[in-house]
Amino acid sequence: MIQKAAFIATTPRVCPYLTAFCESQRMAILADPEFLEAKSLDAAKKGLACARSIALISYRTLKGYNATQFEKEDDTLFADRAASYQRYQGKKLVDRFDAYCYYYLSYAVDSQNLGRGRGGVEAALQKIKAQSLVVGIDSDQIFPAEECKNHARMIPGAVYKELKSDFGHDGFLIESDPLREILATLF
Repeated sequence: MIQKAAFIATTPRVCPYLTAFCESQRMAILADPEFLEAKSLDAAKKGLACARSIALISYRTLKGYNATQFEKEDDTLFADRAASYQRYQGKKLVDRFDAYCYYYLSYAVDSQNLGRGRGGVEAALQKIKAQSLVVGIDSDQIFPAEECKNHARMIPGAVYKELKSDFGHDGFLIESDPLREILATLF
């Protein structure tokens, strides 16, 4: 049915590190009293903004933040550039998403296990018949390149390529030209 497949910055099973980030996000949402009151879908904006801030840290890297959010002034008393960026990203999500949806989507991430009911991850991956390309990102913390590479070895005939990026998991969004080149090898 599917002739070609590309698996980009993902693994067939959620890792404990990502689950820990998801739980921290849920804890931030639950800490907002409006969430449990459930009076409207517009509730818990503060908790959602905090959850987004936590998530963003997991998608990025120290090197990426240092490259884009470093204070421009040498005499800055309080560093605010990165803090302002975190608040901005939280507000951006709050303006287009609701806390309840985000909360339950994080559980969907935690349930990621391609091997469930299929005899385990390796057995499930060995059933893939499509020409497959697995792309890892060298700086991705939540879907580490080494795990992507190991999973590629379990897919018959799969090719593994690695995207170089200082921006962690978000590298697949930021490094669009190099990713396009990698994907061209499959399509």
